Amino acid sequence: MTRHTTRTVLGTGALLLTSSLVLTGCGSGFSEGDSGSTDSGALTSSDDGLTLLIGSSGDAETAAVQSAVDAWSKDSGTKVSLQVASDLSQELSQGFAAGEPADLFYLSTDAIAGFAANGSLKAYGDELSNKDDFYPSLVENFTIDDTFYCAPKDFSTLALVINSQMWADAGLTDADLPKSWDDLAAVAAKLTTPEHVGLAFGAEYQRIGAFMAEAGGGLVKDGAAIADDQANVDALEYVKSHLVDGTFAYAKDVGAGWGGEALGKGAAAMVIEGNWITGGMSNDYADVAYTVAELPAGPSGQGTLQFTNCWGMAADSPNQTAALDLVEYLTSADSQLAFSEAFGPMPSIKSAADAWTSANPELAPFLAGADYAQFPPNQDGAADVVSDFNAQLESLRTADPAQILGSVQSNLEAVVK
Repeated sequence: MTRHTTRTVLGTGALLLTSSLVLTGCGSGFSEGDSGSTDSGALTSSDDGLTLLIGSSGDAETAAVQSAVDAWSKDSGTKVSLQVASDLSQELSQGFAAGEPADLFYLSTDAIAGFAANGSLKAYGDELSNKDDFYPSLVENFTIDDTFYCAPKDFSTLALVINSQMWADAGLTDADLPKSWDDLAAVAAKLTTPEHVGLAFGAEYQRIGAFMAEAGGGLVKDGAAIADDQANVDALEYVKSHLVDGTFAYAKDVGAGWGGEALGKGAAAMVIEGNWITGGMSNDYADVAYTVAELPAGPSGQGTLQFTNCWGMAADSPNQTAALDLVEYLTSADSQLAFSEAFGPMPSIKSAADAWTSANPELAPFLAGADYAQFPPNQDGAADVVSDFNAQLESLRTADPAQILGSVQSNLEAVVK
């Protein structure tokens, strides 16, 4: 997967929020963007081959997608050209601006609204034969103005990942796995030593937002901005209190670029990360044993965040009929399970859940999170709001949570219609 300090993942949906796109015909910053038309007409059909543009996490993902499209191409007789982007956001925007977009492409949740608004996307979600098999929250992720645009290709959630040796050394057992915020605080305190912190995570909404969800908050609910809700204040106050007492820490403050590195280097006994951590641990810290547990419930119950991409389809594609057939093939249970085995994402369809859990029993807490996960806001311009929020979270240890969230509320109201 693509590695950044904020753990942006383009290839696995595991992605997690990407930086804002410069979209042709769309607004920027916190201002209201132009509205566009929804392309919901009949699918085009031709003898043209298809092009796929992906943001790959590495050789394993590229090879897996290539193998899948080769198999479909052989069976269908339609040629497919796979293109691996070095900068997916930029290359998508350039393709649309030039009037030569790929037929299908990885599309992130924070990019869909802008591209939908300027008419770049074909809304084909309701044409999918497997539409009802996708997790409802993933469908909602790619629904704009009540229109389901594109098939979620896979997804990831956040969970608690624990260094097994440090857990045992602290005298903890499975019975001590935290079920509440109080439990989490207690085990973090037991696990904190002069050599490592109890719990570490990224200094960003894409991790801290899980606490907001557990408190009953979030950023958007029922189409309205709720950033300054008291539940969110309570969540940030909880996090701040343990940053101050030293049992929680940001990954960067323990010398790590992200949670997986903090866990692997022994700088943290527990981290909050997504299931993409499995690849990082096996590649870089294969000798570190770890356990995955669901995140503990907060005052409002269980909560986590989910991250996903979809298979976007160009409104200008001359062969949308073939593109739809390919998407259905790529999102089938067999294809998604093969992708999961190759590079780690969880299948976006419910019918593959049992097979995935059987193959990955130790990772089942990640899939369990699908039942209660929130997703980051997908309105056009929301990525800019989240970026500003993240900048403010950097100083949460000494800042006023209510003041931070008040600022986020004002920014978010400008982009949430």
